[in-house]
Amino acid sequence: MAQQADSTVFEDNDRVRVTKWIFAPGTETGSHVHELDYTVVPLLTGTLMILTADGETENNISYGEPYFRRAGAEHNVVNRGNIPVAFMEIELK
Repeated sequence: MAQQADSTVFEDNDRVRVTKWIFAPGTETGSHVHELDYTVVPLLTGTLMILTADGETENNISYGEPYFRRAGAEHNVVNRGNIPVAFMEIELK
């Protein structure tokens, strides 16, 4: 298993959880299931690999361009590139 990406929870209350994720090259989240709807706001432009039971998908993210996902997503997020990638994840409770 690759090294764990760095995560810091900035807010966790009855409405939202806000976590900053920093992916150094070669780091990953580990396989997980999103139990809540969430929005991702990229802090750095880059490419992350999304590994699911169905295979791998490149996820190109751009600084400041958010995207939304529904609860239930099951995946591992991996930085296979040579540069750091970072985003804020805002989970809606």
